[in-house]
Amino acid sequence: MVRRIITAVVAVTGVAMGASAIAAQPAPNASIYGTWINPYHSVAVRTVPCANRLCGRVVWASREAQQDARDGNVPNLIGTSLLENYRPTGARSWAGTVFVPDMGRHFYSLIEQVDDGTMRVRGCILHGLLCKSQLWQRIADVPRG
Repeated sequence: MVRRIITAVVAVTGVAMGASAIAAQPAPNASIYGTWINPYHSVAVRTVPCANRLCGRVVWASREAQQDARDGNVPNLIGTSLLENYRPTGARSWAGTVFVPDMGRHFYSLIEQVDDGTMRVRGCILHGLLCKSQLWQRIADVPRG
C-alpha cells in the first residue's frame, strides 16, 4: 500500500514538473504576439494587437543600435514603433509598414510567421518589387545590458 502511494506521488510530481516545462515552451500554433529579437541580437520588439491590426514597439536595444537610431534622428529607440499597422493577409502573414530608425524611413513590409518561434520580416521598396528580409526569433525575456 505504501509503495502504491509513493508511486502515485512520484507520478503526480513528474506530471506537474512536465507540465511546467511544457508551459515554458511556445504553444503549438503560438500567436504572433510576443517578444522577438532580430538576427543581430541588437533590437527586441514586442508585438501586440492595435485596433484590429498588428503593431510592434522596441522593448530593448543594444547601445550600438541606440546610437545608430540617434544618428538617424530617433532620440529614444526604446518605445519606438517599428512594426506599424499590419493587416492579416493569410493564416500566418501580415502586410504593413516597418520603420528603420537608423535610416529614419518607413518601408512597405511583410511579416510571415515561419513557425512558433520564428518570424520573417521583409522591408520592401517599389511596392514590394525589391525586398530585404530578416528572421526574428521569439524570446521569453529581453537581454540584459
